[in-house]
Amino acid sequence: MDVINIGYSCYVLKNRIIAVVEPSSSPIKRLIQDARDKGTLIDATYGKKTKSVIVTDSDHVILSSRAPEFILSAKEEDKDE
Repeated sequence: MDVINIGYSCYVLKNRIIAVVEPSSSPIKRLIQDARDKGTLIDATYGKKTKSVIVTDSDHVILSSRAPEFILSAKEEDKDE
């Protein structure tokens, strides 16, 4: 079971991640709002600025204060081994 630390001792399973994106575009902001309305939004920023949005295969949207590059590099480590 491979996990990625997305900040503040919060972890996500690598194989459940579909996409990691920046929160700045309008479609992503709508995705976040829709997830908030459906109750599938997980805010793992602990009050810090949201730097990445993680979409999982279970339709959950996770907000992280870690940069997308960090999360993607941790996900890529699994492919290198």
